[in-house]
Amino acid sequence: MSQGTTGPRDSSEEGGASAPPFSRPEPTQPGGRTAPFDYAAAFGRNLGWTTEWEQLALRARRVAIAGLGGVGGFHLLALARLGIGQFHIADLDRFGIENMNRQAGATMATLGRPKVEVLAEMARAINPTLHLTLFPDGVQPGNIDAFLDGVDLFVDGFDFFALSIRAAVFARCAERGIPAVTAAPIGMGVGFLAFLPGRMTFEQYFRLAGQPEPEQYLRFLMGVAPAGLHRPYLADDTRVDLAGRRGPSTVAACELCAGMVATQALKILLGRGGVPHAPTHLHFDAYRGKLARSWLPWGNAGPLQRAKLAIARRIYAGMAHRAAAAPPVTQADRLLAILDLARWAPSGDNTQPWRFEVLGPRAVRIHLDAPDPANPYEYRGGAPILLAGGMLLESLRIAARSEGWAMAWHAEPGGPPWRCHVSFEDAAFDSAAPAGNVAALLLRTVARGPLGHAPLTATQKARLAEALGPELALEWHEALPARLRLARLGAMATGIRLRAPETFAVHRRVVDWTRPRSPDGLPQGAIGLDRPTRAVMRWAMRDWQRMRRLNATLGTAGAAWQLDFHPAIASAAFFVVRTATPDQDAGVLLRHGMALQRFWLAAEQLGLGLQPALATLIFAHHGRHGTAFTTEVALRARAAGLAARFTALLGDPDAVVFLGRLGQRRPGVPGPRSVRRPLEELLLPAGG
Repeated sequence: MSQGTTGPRDSSEEGGASAPPFSRPEPTQPGGRTAPFDYAAAFGRNLGWTTEWEQLALRARRVAIAGLGGVGGFHLLALARLGIGQFHIADLDRFGIENMNRQAGATMATLGRPKVEVLAEMARAINPTLHLTLFPDGVQPGNIDAFLDGVDLFVDGFDFFALSIRAAVFARCAERGIPAVTAAPIGMGVGFLAFLPGRMTFEQYFRLAGQPEPEQYLRFLMGVAPAGLHRPYLADDTRVDLAGRRGPSTVAACELCAGMVATQALKILLGRGGVPHAPTHLHFDAYRGKLARSWLPWGNAGPLQRAKLAIARRIYAGMAHRAAAAPPVTQADRLLAILDLARWAPSGDNTQPWRFEVLGPRAVRIHLDAPDPANPYEYRGGAPILLAGGMLLESLRIAARSEGWAMAWHAEPGGPPWRCHVSFEDAAFDSAAPAGNVAALLLRTVARGPLGHAPLTATQKARLAEALGPELALEWHEALPARLRLARLGAMATGIRLRAPETFAVHRRVVDWTRPRSPDGLPQGAIGLDRPTRAVMRWAMRDWQRMRRLNATLGTAGAAWQLDFHPAIASAAFFVVRTATPDQDAGVLLRHGMALQRFWLAAEQLGLGLQPALATLIFAHHGRHGTAFTTEVALRARAAGLAARFTALLGDPDAVVFLGRLGQRRPGVPGPRSVRRPLEELLLPAGG
């Protein structure tokens, strides 16, 4: 069937010479004999909940379903399994990868195929004797009557935002005396409404006529979910943008809708009565285990509903303002898909010190930034940049493996700035290994909040050591006194970095005070300070003199408690990663970064949160070597004291590559976090 076909296609046409209804292999019996389809046997398990007469009545009924995407496909399959024998089905769309999370017919085998054809095949695979009339151009103003001719029930499967045609079909159902139902997938639940002949109509309930499009969307949403059971567990409201015609959806809700519709359709088609109809509304939310039954005698025109609409307008306007940009369409180019995953590698202060120069379909050059001598968080000639570059390389390797490619790399001569050449070739696809690692690439984040303090198991430690590999040694500091000793080192580093004008300039640049998902900095909610302290800090960071006065007045003990001591208590262990060869070139540091990324991703897969403590290492290194990282002589003396204490507790800072804390991640919705620049901003033209 071509997308340009006009008008309905009857099942007799589908079941003729071009596609006979029994053209598929028939079921076999023992001995290899084939058995013809037997309606009574196929749907006999419905009996008991239906009588034999009722089951035959269902076979004779005709249901029209408009839209076969999120809910419509499940409606068709559920009603076909109920034994209904005739359908009008309409959809003008084709399956895409974006449908995979929730639509009944979406598989890799059906991508690009018309939804109406795929669902017709799936329904006939259940019941080859179905009488199907297909509307491959969807329901339009000119074919509404043809779509509704002879039907006993209309089931709404339209896209949420298709309000104009939805209202027209419901209006025509009311004129022709056809029962019509809608089941909206809301969160992880279902909002159900039935519009029966002679009762309240769709327009009387929703009051959409004459309203601007955004207001219509809001009224429809508030009408199908007046109890709002879904709102408490909305995890990321930046994904809701009614004006932009975007919103989240789940398969759980779509399948619940099919169950609700199948149940009420049975009652309507068999005349059993007891169907809740408008202005009565049902909302069942499986996530919260709650059922709400609302009665809105004036629909959206009622005083309480008008008040709710006024509140909702403000709420959803705010959501639209914060709405995340739509994710880019997946690139057909596998290399760009790999780079898009790998860009989520960690880097100090979310600086993302890399750019990609695409050299061909399977090759890329990574350009790493040169260290900034004015940045006090740089040390050892740019070690943080090289370690981050190694983490990027490991992320590239994992992302490539998920695409069935193997990666090879080498550091090009010279630098800083440094460059790495990366190439890919076909490799055996490991279907068992990549998925978890690829997911961890995106889930991994810095855990600055409280973590579980249950001791790590021997299995967890072994898994982390294995991920780190043989080139680096792993040391644990688990007992509370040991954790507090490392917290003391962290507090000394905090005292330095809050008092240095050079670090103040860095903090002003990287702390993002406005965006909870910062693409090029650290969101204020993720820096480890409570709300009152952040408010004071935001005031002080407008001017260095304010910050100096704040330090002189309050000191840094309060910040050290929040940033160092409390996290040390609320964790399972500190870890120290060592190398036997402190004098390292760029290639060695890149390899170390790859190992650290494997370690971090293994922690993520074990359900462990990880927070680096690199400021401690950086200022201990400055103190050991007498680096002039600040003009404040007193702070250089503090760094020397930190270096002495660090050396007494952990040994030579030059032999330590990485350190931090670990603990079981607390359940709940992740809070503010750093995200990444779009891939387009990280790509360089060929030739650098």
